[in-house]
Amino acid sequence: MRAALDSNVLAYAEGVNDAARQKTALMLVRAVSEDAIVVPVQALGELFHVLVRKAKRSRDSARAAILSWRDAFPCIETSGAAMVAAADLSAAHDLGIWDAVILSVSAAAGCRLLLSEDFHEGFTWSGVTVVNPFAKSRHILLESLLDG
Repeated sequence: MRAALDSNVLAYAEGVNDAARQKTALMLVRAVSEDAIVVPVQALGELFHVLVRKAKRSRDSARAAILSWRDAFPCIETSGAAMVAAADLSAAHDLGIWDAVILSVSAAAGCRLLLSEDFHEGFTWSGVTVVNPFAKSRHILLESLLDG
């Protein structure tokens, strides 16, 4: 099973805001095999923004962080087709366009899961189920990913 990481998982792993969520995010990326995780390029851009604006890191530090994530896991890029699918998804389900882009490219990359706290838990689109890794109880698909 393949999973994509949303920017909030990356930000928590980087220590933004919440020590408990940081622990959970780091446990996830360490527990799952490297070939089972992908990172949408959009999530890297959002991470850079959060690290500079919210965490008050320097741009050099934020750049180093996104390069580290890029080097750790395969990145999935946004194609023109994925952008159109994201626009359709946004319109049909009242999602923000950038969240829809992340979900769209995750589907195009063959992911079964999108790990994110930004969507409704269990929302499924085009074969991808959104799972909040920070929820009190673990979704069955997340359990399966961790056991895999």
